[in-house]
Amino acid sequence: MATYQVLMRTGWIFKTESTIMPAVADSFVAVAGGGGWIRGWLPFLNRFGQSIPPLLAARQIKVLPRKKWAFVVTTTCMAATFLGMTSIWLIPGLKSSSVAPLLYLLLYALFFMAIGVNQLAYNTLQGKLIRPTFRGRLLMVADVVGATTAVACALALLPLWLPDDKASGLEGTPPSEANFAAIFGFSTALFCVASLMSWLLHEEPDSQQEPRRGVADVFAGAWRTLRDDPNFRRTATVAALFSTSLVLFPHYQAVARDELKMGMLSLMWFLVAQNIGTGVFSLLTGPIADAFGNRLAIRVVTLLICGAPLLAMTLADLGPSGQTLFPLVFALIGLTPVAQKTFNNYTLELASPENHPRYLSTLNLCMAAPIFFSPVVGALTSVVGFELVYYGVTALLLLGWLLSFRLSEPRHGPVKHPATDLE
Repeated sequence: MATYQVLMRTGWIFKTESTIMPAVADSFVAVAGGGGWIRGWLPFLNRFGQSIPPLLAARQIKVLPRKKWAFVVTTTCMAATFLGMTSIWLIPGLKSSSVAPLLYLLLYALFFMAIGVNQLAYNTLQGKLIRPTFRGRLLMVADVVGATTAVACALALLPLWLPDDKASGLEGTPPSEANFAAIFGFSTALFCVASLMSWLLHEEPDSQQEPRRGVADVFAGAWRTLRDDPNFRRTATVAALFSTSLVLFPHYQAVARDELKMGMLSLMWFLVAQNIGTGVFSLLTGPIADAFGNRLAIRVVTLLICGAPLLAMTLADLGPSGQTLFPLVFALIGLTPVAQKTFNNYTLELASPENHPRYLSTLNLCMAAPIFFSPVVGALTSVVGFELVYYGVTALLLLGWLLSFRLSEPRHGPVKHPATDLE
C-alpha cells in the first residue's frame, strides 16, 4: 500500500490541482474566451467526483468479499482517463479546437469520479488490513518517500517541459507553450504502474451484507449517519470547513502570474515546495496520530492551513519582490493530502469496520459541500479581486480549527453510536 501511494504521489506532482491543472485551463484562453471560468469548475468537478460516486458505491464495496477488486478497477480507470487527457495534445489540431476545453473538463470529471471510488476502496482496505496505531506510520512513509521521488522527478523533467521566460527573453510566457503531452504522459505511465501494483495486495475475503437501496435511500442513510452520531457530525463540520481551502487552489498560480509576474517555470518550484511540505508535515502528523491520536493531528493541520491564503495575499501586496517567498504558500498547501488522510483515519476509528464505507463516503460528501460554490468563487475573483475572497476563506478555516476542539478522542473510550448501525 505504501508503494502504491509512492507511485501515485510521484505521478500526481505532474497534475497537481494547485498548479498544473489550472495552468492547463489557462492554456485554453484563446479558444475558451478566458481561463477563469474553467479554473472555477475544477474544484467543483474534483470534489463532486470524490463525494457523490463514493456515496453511491459504498454498499457495493462493503459487500465485496475482496475490496481489492474495486481498488484494481478504479486504478485502471484513472490511468485510462489520463491517457485520454494526454491525447488532447497528441491528436493534431485538437488542443486548439473549441471542443478541447469541454473534453478536458469531461475527462477531468471522469478521473475524479474514478479516484473518489478508488480512495473509498483504499481506505476501506486500510481499515481492514492495517491496525490503527500503524496507519500514521503508513501515511508518513508513503508521503515522505513519495514526496522525495516526486520532487526529484519534477526537478529533472519539468525544466524540459515548461517554458523558461528568462531563456526565451519573454515575460509571462503563456501556458499554451508548455509541453502538456509529455507532462500528462509521464503521469499516465506512473498511474499504469500503480494499477499493476494494486494487483499484489493480499486480502482475505470477508462476508458482509447490506440490503440494496435506491439513490434517495443512500442519501437518507448519509443524513442518518450525521444525525445519529454527534462526534461524526462535528468531524464532518470541521472537515467541510477545512475543504473551503480547496476552492482557492486553482487561483494561487494565477495570483503568482498576475500579481507577481512569475513565469511558467515557477510552477516547477511551486510543485517542489508543495511536495516538500507534504513530506515534512507527514513527518509531523504521522507520529502525532499514532502516539496521541488523530484528533490532535487534525487540530494541527486545521490551524496551519490558515497560513496559506494569508501568506499569499501578504506576498501579493509586495509585488515582484514577493516572488522569492511565494513557494512557501505551496509548502503550506502540501498539508492538504496529509489532512485528508488524517480525517479519513480519524473516521475509521469512529466506526466499526462494517460501517467504514458508509462513514467514509459520508465524510467525502460533507467535504465536497463547500466546493459546489467554486464556480462562484472563480467568478468573484474576476469581479472583486483575490484579496476579499482569500480573507473570507481564511475566516472559515479559523472557525474549523476552533470547532476541532469539540472533537472526542476515540482511543479514550467508545464513541460509536448504536443508531449508526443501520439495518
